[in-house]
Amino acid sequence: MSKNVRVRFAPSPTGPLHIGGVRTALFNYLFAKKHGGTFVLRIEDTDQNRYVEGAEDYIVDALNWCNIPFDEGPGKNEKFGPYRQSERKHLYKQYADQLINEGKAYYAFDTAEQLDAHRKDHEANGKTFIYNWHNREKGRLVNSLVLTAEETQAKIDTGETYVVRFKSPQDETLHLKDSIRGDISIDTNVLDDKILFKSDGMPTYHLANIVDDHLMEITHVIRGEEWLPSLALHQLLYNAFGWEAPEFAHLPLILKPTGKGKLSKRDGDKLGFPVFPLEYTAPDGTISSGYKEDGYFSKAVVNFLAFLGWNPGTEQELFSLDNLISEFDLTRVNKAGARFDPDKTKWFNHQYMQQQLDLDLAEIFKTERSELAEIDINYIALVVGLIKERATFVNEFWGLSHFFFSAPTAYDEKASKKALKEGTAELMQKVIEIVTATREFTVQNLQSKLKGWITDNEIGFGKVMMPLRLALVGALQGPDVFEIMFMIGKNETVKRIDALIKTI
Repeated sequence: MSKNVRVRFAPSPTGPLHIGGVRTALFNYLFAKKHGGTFVLRIEDTDQNRYVEGAEDYIVDALNWCNIPFDEGPGKNEKFGPYRQSERKHLYKQYADQLINEGKAYYAFDTAEQLDAHRKDHEANGKTFIYNWHNREKGRLVNSLVLTAEETQAKIDTGETYVVRFKSPQDETLHLKDSIRGDISIDTNVLDDKILFKSDGMPTYHLANIVDDHLMEITHVIRGEEWLPSLALHQLLYNAFGWEAPEFAHLPLILKPTGKGKLSKRDGDKLGFPVFPLEYTAPDGTISSGYKEDGYFSKAVVNFLAFLGWNPGTEQELFSLDNLISEFDLTRVNKAGARFDPDKTKWFNHQYMQQQLDLDLAEIFKTERSELAEIDINYIALVVGLIKERATFVNEFWGLSHFFFSAPTAYDEKASKKALKEGTAELMQKVIEIVTATREFTVQNLQSKLKGWITDNEIGFGKVMMPLRLALVGALQGPDVFEIMFMIGKNETVKRIDALIKTI
């Protein structure tokens, strides 16, 4: 790719960043890094009524947690700053004026009530009202195309509310190209004259977006499918200004687990999974769960997000960030929506759990459980190594391993009925004798001596192993019995078996 690749992620700070937004940021990041380019963060905060305090910090924190930080943006390598649209307001009016002066845009003074009346009139006749070539110069609408220059200026001078509308062309076929969806043709007669600028001095998204992308020298616009209907207008604006348009790519929607409709926060609340990367506290105090706080590894989140709409063309599913950068290609992004599968996200987390160092997991585990405060971290790491295969999240470790740290205080009722039979006490007493007599207290020695005794005496394995496990764990669960005995030590093993005997 000959030109210096520059992509941007341009969220609005109106609340927490949805994982759909994170996926868009990720694909922009991967594309930039693949081509040695720059990943830009721009904050599109022109809608001050919806601005939420702290939302921008949340966006930055989310990108950093996912290990996809921006290269250029607010407070960082500000080569084309400022990067908040609210701080760029002074830039946009000159471009709106340029379009007006060149006859490519016009002032419109129609009130909301007047436009509503036009819509209702059209509906009554079975038609749809579109503000465009069909009616913009027929006199029923109030704009600078039908008013004289003096009348137009008088309205502006008296402070009458107006908007600047783009003058979409008539009887043309617009040929568009999308890196994911291919060639698209649009009949310009079906386009409405979108509003670009308002009399309050604020641009709409469409004008600000095009001007900013041009001034920031963005080469590729990779964004969500919801912006596909705006592609025609954006291309027309580039044409109107005489600027080279960036290459466009519109990512597929992330669909509900049912595959019908766009994934929303409500789906996560209903089915019990996060839709935000980090926990978020709304201004009203409502707390929404996040992948980080729910125990997901950021690498797992990045991996499963990459597969929402993209595939490498192979059977491989586990990719490090470096692997993703190496393999990522927009031509392998699907057009169809990507169904979100909560169970698959857990599968990814389980896979990444197995890749973590036991000591690193032990550090996390120790901070989560006060019971482990005085326990040696190396012992905790040994325990983690025995149980992590059964876990998806670190917060499941305690339920899988508590018996390594404290003796059972009660025995599972169903397990007791299954394990405790006539003669169990005598068998357990014999196990105590064998354990006590075992000098080299290793997993192999314990296994050899106990299994040898069971076999030599033709005792059913279940008659010994089930009550032994019950004594050690309090239930019929957990890793290898001999591993447990080795870990808790000879004295504790004997003590627990003796405690069970006394309950029989």
